[in-house]
Amino acid sequence: MEKKLIYTGKTKNVYALENGNCLLKFKDDCTGKDGVFDPGENSVGLTIDGVGDVNLRMSIYFFEKINAAGIKTHYVNANLEDTTMEVLPAKVFGKGLEVICRYKAVGSFYRRYSDYCTEGQDLSAYVEMTFKNDEKGDPLVTKDGLVELGVMTEKQYEDIKKMTQDITKIVADDLKEKGLDMYDIKFEFGYDPNGDVMLIDEIASGNMRVYKNGEYIDPMTLSKLFFA
Repeated sequence: MEKKLIYTGKTKNVYALENGNCLLKFKDDCTGKDGVFDPGENSVGLTIDGVGDVNLRMSIYFFEKINAAGIKTHYVNANLEDTTMEVLPAKVFGKGLEVICRYKAVGSFYRRYSDYCTEGQDLSAYVEMTFKNDEKGDPLVTKDGLVELGVMTEKQYEDIKKMTQDITKIVADDLKEKGLDMYDIKFEFGYDPNGDVMLIDEIASGNMRVYKNGEYIDPMTLSKLFFA
């Protein structure tokens, strides 16, 4: 099938397919700084052989599980030989929105709210959204802000929140079976021509903060543990 490059990303390239769908090509490039892998960085810092393959494998595993649970995603199929994933076309919200679900008060949540919580305290699947904007430090935005700015409708917000909590439980329960504790996870959502929300992008170790026996597991080690 013919494909046409439409976007070059930091860790994936996006192609348009003849059938109207898109093709994501996973790369071995990783975000980081000074040769050190850091999923929170905004630029490519290094290349790790096989990282594209393992990110695709984890994405396939979870997308198939989420689809089977009746939750709408953009996943159609994948080809491990080419490290590609065919997906339904979707529009992003605004210029890009990240949705975080938190089970523990760590990271930026703790830094912001440490006057009101202890580090690592339990959170009840707390959902927050940030605009993807490196220069502005990915600013937090409220439901009212998203609706007021015309980024999404109230229904879309509520759909995203529920889907985020449902998907997070699927991922966290799976990790728990492997003796791993998820503290938080980051997703991206888009919508189809009817305005229906769907999970997009990937579900990989670099998008989640996971611990084992109280010790943080870096994303590359997590991928190895996951498929051990």
